[in-house]
Amino acid sequence: MTRSLFAERDGGPAVAPISPRRELGAYEALWLEDGASFKTIAERFQRDPSALPGDFVSHQEADARAGEVLDILKTAGVHQFGVRIHHAGDYPAKLRDAKYPVEMLYFQGTWELSETRCVAVVGSREATDEGKRRAARLAAELVRKDFTVVSGLATGIDTAAHQAALEQGGRTIAVIGTPLGTYYPRQNRELQDRIANDFLLISQVPVLRYKAQAVPQNRLFFPERNVTMSALTEATIIVEAGNTSGTLTQARAALHQGRKLFILDSCFERTDITWPARFEKEGAIRVRTPDDIWAALG
Repeated sequence: MTRSLFAERDGGPAVAPISPRRELGAYEALWLEDGASFKTIAERFQRDPSALPGDFVSHQEADARAGEVLDILKTAGVHQFGVRIHHAGDYPAKLRDAKYPVEMLYFQGTWELSETRCVAVVGSREATDEGKRRAARLAAELVRKDFTVVSGLATGIDTAAHQAALEQGGRTIAVIGTPLGTYYPRQNRELQDRIANDFLLISQVPVLRYKAQAVPQNRLFFPERNVTMSALTEATIIVEAGNTSGTLTQARAALHQGRKLFILDSCFERTDITWPARFEKEGAIRVRTPDDIWAALG
């Protein structure tokens, strides 16, 4: 992890070096407060828009929490990673388009991939075989057109998209719903490690909060990562999804953030779901042929 960064406040020049380790610890401490959520933390920073996490937490507590995080990650086999902190370093401005933007995230791999043209390919975990083939064909075509394929490393559509991008020699980014060093699903461990080593793996999940609470509460981190995934990309393509799929969180986020939202025609042809027509009325693009995507992306 970088030893120091310069913080830029209110759009002005760099004013002071900061410690990424201390800011990491402070952000983790904020997540341990009662009732903390992406919404409450974002609202806190909205009230003080130039603040850093360390402005809300004592140095002593921040340093202690940072030490706990580093110990957990080391035990999990994460020996090299980076962070991106709002107001410091290469934090991407496009993340601020989210309704409740994250103030800090973790990553492994090549951060510069996030600065390439990125398109997310997402959909159901319980995908049909045809759905997975469609995801793979789209990912392969995105690679041929020099886009970076982004997805969430879940089973089904996500895995098909990542694997196809790799098979085509392309770039891929995974935005996961667990902390670094945690594998879900476990069968994607090798794929996750390859993306972390050779491409880019991103997690916005606070390590200490994730460890402190039970599985049902931690499931809430998955749809939240879809919001960040949308903000990092210029478009989202939904291949398959049911009426209650977490993928629809990303659809809502994409429209809210002003990103292009593509929905495959096969979704509209299903009689058991209603969301495709609803999102089309709100601005989503119905994809009858791949050219509908390429024409919109330009």
